[in-house]
Amino acid sequence: MNHHKKIYLLLFFMALAGACRVSKDLPDQRPETPSAFRNGNDTDTSSIAGIPWKSFFTDKVLQELIDSTLARNFDMQSALKNLEQSQLVLQQSKWNNVPVVGLNVTASTTNPSNNSLNGLTLGQFLGTDHLEDYSANLSVSWEADIWGKIRNTNRLALASYLQSQEARKVLQTGLIAAVSQGYFNLLMLDAQLNIVEKNLTLNDSTVLIVQLQYEAGQVTYLAVQQAIAQRQLSAGLLPQLEQAIIIQENAIRFLSGQLPDKIDRNSLLEDITFPSILSAGIPSEMISRRPDVKSSEFELMIANSRVGIAKAQMYPSLRITASGGVNSLRASDWFNIPGSIFGVVGGGVLQPLLQHKELSTQYRVAQLEREKTVLLFRQTVLKAVGEVSDALASIEKLKVRESVTAERVKTLQEATINANALFQNGMANYLEVITAQSNVLQCELDLAAIKCAELTAISDLYRSLGGGI
Repeated sequence: MNHHKKIYLLLFFMALAGACRVSKDLPDQRPETPSAFRNGNDTDTSSIAGIPWKSFFTDKVLQELIDSTLARNFDMQSALKNLEQSQLVLQQSKWNNVPVVGLNVTASTTNPSNNSLNGLTLGQFLGTDHLEDYSANLSVSWEADIWGKIRNTNRLALASYLQSQEARKVLQTGLIAAVSQGYFNLLMLDAQLNIVEKNLTLNDSTVLIVQLQYEAGQVTYLAVQQAIAQRQLSAGLLPQLEQAIIIQENAIRFLSGQLPDKIDRNSLLEDITFPSILSAGIPSEMISRRPDVKSSEFELMIANSRVGIAKAQMYPSLRITASGGVNSLRASDWFNIPGSIFGVVGGGVLQPLLQHKELSTQYRVAQLEREKTVLLFRQTVLKAVGEVSDALASIEKLKVRESVTAERVKTLQEATINANALFQNGMANYLEVITAQSNVLQCELDLAAIKCAELTAISDLYRSLGGGI
């Protein structure tokens, strides 16, 4: 068999071996999902997740806070750096199939001992006491991707890059939800502070009337003490709410990478509105949109690629090397073409033997890691469906609570007006007035909290559907 036939036969076997794959792509591991969300609309296939976040959150101050957070948040900046790193690794992986080329230029002189074999040989045959060597060559080395090790390495780099993108999106949706919910909580605290201040004014009026009645001998001093105690109860809420406002402002500014400071705002809690119909769409659409589910899916791709790499390590690797250039014993003949030209071509097959147990263990560990990743991926999908269902249920029931509480506030406000009027005309005692004022205060505070909880649930629904990316 001549030289050319040997080369062709070698290439044929390489191609045949390259067709073999030691690992296979996993089938779709998504668990079965329902046709519609619990508490959702079975017929509505659209989703609010498709609405840009600036169109969903229309408050101007909130938009500025979210913009600042996405631009300056430290976690977001770290996520962008991770994305840049993954991109660099991905770009580098494109060169994995390219042969390694090196340039080597050397010049050396050797002075052996005169009493050594080399020294005696040089003096006898070459008439010199030293040996010079000048060489310049290009070397090429290429490993045949027979078992898909390089291919899986490239796929791993691509999946890691795509996962970094989804990780950034996960962080973005989370930051939008966190800032919006913090802002809603801030407006709730503003509303509660305003409620307490108005109630204090009402308490002052009651205390004044009771003191006048006490001076007129119509009531005992106990009535004065209880009226003052009711006012002190309301007054004690002021520093508590002011403290909560400062802490919430600082938390929002921390998210946006800024120092603690006041947040200027002019919106009221009742000014915040959302579309009357909050459609969730269908679970399959949500799964394809949510970045954490997609990130988990890319993690599964990474785990599968690692299994392929670990298995390929157990099989023989074929490396072909070649080098060529000029070589001479004298500098004057270094570039004497073609006399100084040389070339070397070689091929080697490396089969791990003593490492087989270690490599097989690594392969089994990679398989177990992939199985764990499958479980985590399925868990992520189920968690995503559950979060949407929870948000839908919260919104539905909070709307009912808001309606009932609003009616109760209206009733208690009328009762307070009537109690004050009856008290001033001597037809009701001070305890009825204090009770009415206490009830309306607590109910108004509850109404503000319920309204905030409803807005928070809407924001959480938008995030859980994958909105804001």
